[in-house]
Amino acid sequence: MTIIDAQPDLEVVGECGDGRAAVDLARRLLPDVVVMDIRMPVLDGIEATRLLAGAGVAQPVKVVVLTTSNLDEYVYEALRAGASGFLLKDAPPSRLLHGIHTVATGAALLDPEVTRQLVGRYAARIRPADGGTPADIPLTPRELEVLRLLADGLSNNEVAATLVISQETVKTFVSRILTKLDLRDRVQVVVYAYRNGLVT
Repeated sequence: MTIIDAQPDLEVVGECGDGRAAVDLARRLLPDVVVMDIRMPVLDGIEATRLLAGAGVAQPVKVVVLTTSNLDEYVYEALRAGASGFLLKDAPPSRLLHGIHTVATGAALLDPEVTRQLVGRYAARIRPADGGTPADIPLTPRELEVLRLLADGLSNNEVAATLVISQETVKTFVSRILTKLDLRDRVQVVVYAYRNGLVT
């Protein structure tokens, strides 16, 4: 973590060797971003992420998970637990720093195409048997259309071109979708779309 401390706008406020200690420390210090290894002793990184960023957490913390594979099953589970994104353990320091900055601003640390592949790979398992239908979802038809395009891996620019609307309008739709569904970022939008059978 020396590379992080060496940055003028970043500071490591705590380090620990197991998931339980990570949860306790993060709850006490409330850092802007937690960099979490998926495989840790005492409490694994997935459960630690759920306790820090999952549904119902009063003061959720932004979590970036570290993994050895970008299509690791654990990555999907961590995203479902509330992580804002993931990085490969062997990523260069510059990518780690960029990732921390990205998540700190509230953006998701995943390429939409990678997200779609990742969630799509586990879609059959994560979709409930009594999966929701669009009628159960509090979005307008246009917002549903935007949600499906986001879940299909399109960038804001591509959504704008597909629907023949401005990028600003797309941003407005994305903001409304996140607010109405109580989601934090595009990663959660993709997971939501697959879980509710909106994309296949």
